[in-house]
Amino acid sequence: MSDLVPATGGGAAARTDGDNRYKAVQQKLKALGHAMDRASNELQTLQRDMETNARRSEGLAVDIANAGLDGTFVEMTNQVSVALGGAAIEVRKLHETAQEVSGQAHDTRRTHARLYEGLDHIRSGRRERTPKPGFFAR
Repeated sequence: MSDLVPATGGGAAARTDGDNRYKAVQQKLKALGHAMDRASNELQTLQRDMETNARRSEGLAVDIANAGLDGTFVEMTNQVSVALGGAAIEVRKLHETAQEVSGQAHDTRRTHARLYEGLDHIRSGRRERTPKPGFFAR
């Protein structure tokens, strides 16, 4: 039986509304980065568990063969081991991708802050309303 328990904190990593204000974008990038960090950790645990189960299945196949049982059971157990090993490899690739996306989200958040934090500070300190982007483009 599996020890996997469904995560209860599901849902979207970040709202996908049209709010593109500085602080909203920063919060969305932060939420995305943290969600990808959590996913990466969960995928790493899943990979480790799959590799362990693949090794156990392989050992079980040897035990079945040594017990003199039908070769069909040995073959089926070996196939389970191979399938788990292959799935673990794919989970590792997904884990690496999650790590990469997490790093990019954190980098993007820092770059966004570097480029727009000063402007947000100036605009937030004004009492007067400022024109929306594109107002002076005509």
